[in-house]
Amino acid sequence: MSERIILVEGIDPVILYGVNNSKYDLLVRNFPTLRIIARGQEIKAIGNDIDLDLFEEKINQMVEHYTKYRTLSEAEVEDFINNTTEVISKAEDDTTDVLVFGNHARAIKARTVNQQILVDKYAKNDLLFAIGPAGSGKTYTAIALAVRALKNKEVKRIILTRPAVEAGERLGFLPGDMKEKLDPYLQPLYDALHDMIPPRKLIEYMEDGTVQIAPLAFMRGRTLDNAFVILDEAQNTTLSQMKMFLTRMGKNAKFIVTGDVTQIDLPRKEDSGLVKTLKILDDVKGIAIVQFDTRDIIRHKLVKYIVNAFESLDAAPANKPNNELITP
Repeated sequence: MSERIILVEGIDPVILYGVNNSKYDLLVRNFPTLRIIARGQEIKAIGNDIDLDLFEEKINQMVEHYTKYRTLSEAEVEDFINNTTEVISKAEDDTTDVLVFGNHARAIKARTVNQQILVDKYAKNDLLFAIGPAGSGKTYTAIALAVRALKNKEVKRIILTRPAVEAGERLGFLPGDMKEKLDPYLQPLYDALHDMIPPRKLIEYMEDGTVQIAPLAFMRGRTLDNAFVILDEAQNTTLSQMKMFLTRMGKNAKFIVTGDVTQIDLPRKEDSGLVKTLKILDDVKGIAIVQFDTRDIIRHKLVKYIVNAFESLDAAPANKPNNELITP
């Protein structure tokens, strides 16, 4: 006999279990070999592993159905239990472009032309580069694709990484253990995940290694099989780091590299491994490069103008002579 704890988030327990526990009673009657104890958003089930797997699958299907369509009747619960798959296709035409349903039933989808190009290229390529300015949604879209792949069981884990360049040699002077030292540099990745995965489920994923967030240096020596791997802020890698990362790709792996070549934090900008790698791999089959631009910026409307203004400032000196002739 095995015991399993199933966390159900994103749905009110009253809706899941029914008024006077009517839906809960349906589950109990249809899984007579299991002992099922439901308390709020936690369901404890005891029984053999085969029945536990099926029971957990049905619960997850019902929760996902509710987060998509905001409905879960007793008849629909019976349909799920009896493998009537038509219930899942309700309003399918309205959700075909949704990458994943995030917390609070928020539909996350590609919102710009280049975000959609990234989604389309993902279907045909195992390695993608998403290059563009801050706020263009390249990393967010990549993480949405990763969460979708995990939910669809296309991969077994998500690995998110970025170089902690800003920490430099000062890392040892920061308080706390290694995780506490590095978390501020990885926070943007946490933020995206918190939008897409219920908090308690995310904690569970991170504890069992289903979701891993680590600095790039921790990738050395690993072979990443059955994984969706995202390297963020890749403009701050060296060429040797890029080679190390890309050669971690194992069987059934998907890699997305994101970066902004205008925000290189390395001491010498010409040392950026991303810039060199884009040239080296430009014509390799199975690799796609998607260029984002200011039209993809979906943060505050002022961000687009700020990016354009700074780009104009950076370009201005190139149009001026390096030396001025001073005449008396």
